[in-house]
Order: sequence, then structure tokens, then C-alpha cells
Amino acid sequence: MPQIAQLAATYSSQIFWLLLTFGFVFFVIGLGMVPKVQSTVDARDAKIAEDLATAKASFARADELEEQNRARDAEARASAQAIVAAAKAKAAKDAEKKVAAEDKKIAAKLAEAEAAIAAASAKALAEIEAVSAEAAQDMVARISGVSITPDAAKTAVKAALNG
Repeated sequence: MPQIAQLAATYSSQIFWLLLTFGFVFFVIGLGMVPKVQSTVDARDAKIAEDLATAKASFARADELEEQNRARDAEARASAQAIVAAAKAKAAKDAEKKVAAEDKKIAAKLAEAEAAIAAASAKALAEIEAVSAEAAQDMVARISGVSITPDAAKTAVKAALNG
């Protein structure tokens, strides 16, 4: 085979060109481009780390602010509840005073009404006694033909009503 026979003749020149190409690639890419790429990657990593640190600090600050807001809300809620409780207590006291005043007015009106009823009852009873005495006097006169005095009729009617 002629291709294999040529290999020995061109072997040294191929190794030379191989070493020259790899040397060129090593110096141009390895020493020229890789440090630039590596510095860009390092800068990007540093920026990412800085951004992460900033984000963590921001989250910590946000948590702190949220806790402060919760504390303020709790204080405001407690204050509002205290105000509401005080207003309820005042309203209850005012209502009790009004109820007491109205109870006194109602008690006075009730006493007046009871007195009026007692007076009307006494007046009606007196009128009933008078009418009953006249009726008894008239009945005795018609039935027995005897005439009795108005005082005797009233005494008899009172005795009958009380007894």
C-alpha cells in the first residue's frame, strides 16, 4: 500500500505542523481568549453574588417592615377596641340613666293612675251604696208596705256589702 509507505516520509512534517497548530491555538486561545472569558465569568459570578446579597438584604428589610406594620396594626386594633369598649360602657351608662329616669316617670304616672282608680272605685262604691240604699228602701216599701229611713237603708246595704 502506497499510502502507508508515504506515512514514514511525511511523519516528521505532520508532527511539526501539528505542534505548530496546537502551539498557535494554545497561545492565541489559551493565553489570549480564555483569561478574558474567565474574567467575564468571574465578573458575572460576582454580580450575581452581589445581586443575591442585595436581594437577601431586601427580603430581610421587607420582613422587618412587615413585622413593624403588623405591630402597628395590632396596636391600632387594640386602641380601636379600647375606644369601642369605652363608647359601649358610656352608652350603657347613658342608657341606664335614661331608663332610670323613664322608670321614675312611669312609676309616678302609675301612682297617679292607681290613685285615680282608687278614687274612682271609692266614688263608684259610694254611688253604688247610695243607689243600693234607695233601691232597698223602694223595695221594702213596695214589698212590705213599710217605709224605712234613708240612714237605715244605707246601714243595711253597708252591712250586706261588707259581710
